[in-house]
Amino acid sequence: MTNKITYLIGVDGGGTGTRVAVADCNGIELARGSAGPSGLINGADFAWNSILSAITAAFLSVDKAVPAFSQMAIGLGLAGVHNKQWAALFAEKNPGFARLELATDAYTTVLGAHQGCPGGMVAIGTGSVGEALLADGSRCEVGGWGFPCGDEAGGAWLGLRAVNHVQQVVDGRAQGSAFSDAVIKHCGGNRDGLFAWLAAANQGSYAQLAPLVIVHANQEDNPVVEQIMQEAGLEIVKIALALDKTNTLPIALCGGLAKSLEKYLPASLLNRIVPPHGDSAAGALLLIKKS
Repeated sequence: MTNKITYLIGVDGGGTGTRVAVADCNGIELARGSAGPSGLINGADFAWNSILSAITAAFLSVDKAVPAFSQMAIGLGLAGVHNKQWAALFAEKNPGFARLELATDAYTTVLGAHQGCPGGMVAIGTGSVGEALLADGSRCEVGGWGFPCGDEAGGAWLGLRAVNHVQQVVDGRAQGSAFSDAVIKHCGGNRDGLFAWLAAANQGSYAQLAPLVIVHANQEDNPVVEQIMQEAGLEIVKIALALDKTNTLPIALCGGLAKSLEKYLPASLLNRIVPPHGDSAAGALLLIKKS
């Protein structure tokens, strides 16, 4: 660590928001800040704008002026890093940070969850991904292929299944329920409204339906909702098994939907579930501290 670096910055950047942790040069966390999305799908300039806004917010939260970028080293876990062209362009646009380490948000999540020790994690939010840091230092990543062809058990995946069900209800191919009524109301209220909703829907739109699936799973005996949730639990099991076929690594469930899906997991996996020590921003701090 060079003497001129005063602060370490850890960034968790996804498709819905950016979270930043600021630490001193020894890695002791001092402040947090947040801003809009910084997933690389939105472009390098957009990502940097969100990241810099979150850094500013973090320093302001402790009444400190933002220091020169040359005094900071930054570790970033960003969605979209798998696209090498996006990642290279983002790194080229470094606005002047003394050092920069870029990784997937899945890798920084597993680093944060297990404090850099061997372990796995399955993150279930808008999408889904699994990552493991193995005892020999190697890494294994599963899923994260993106919506609609992947991201099993994620919020958009749950929403897509809900919409498919209500299409059948509207057609008369399936029986309606309080659940289907709620989804139809959210998606325009009738057949024409549903067509209009579908025409404009994206991953985020489908993910907004996930809370309806979860609420009705908890409130009513509905075989359709139960099947959706059971299938989501099975997908999480498949991700965990692919990460660690020995079934011995501790697994952290991360992301906004993890707690809601935990009860749909078998005892064989639940016995290995541990709470994450830290989040992806903490993992990004660890990434830059160890570089």
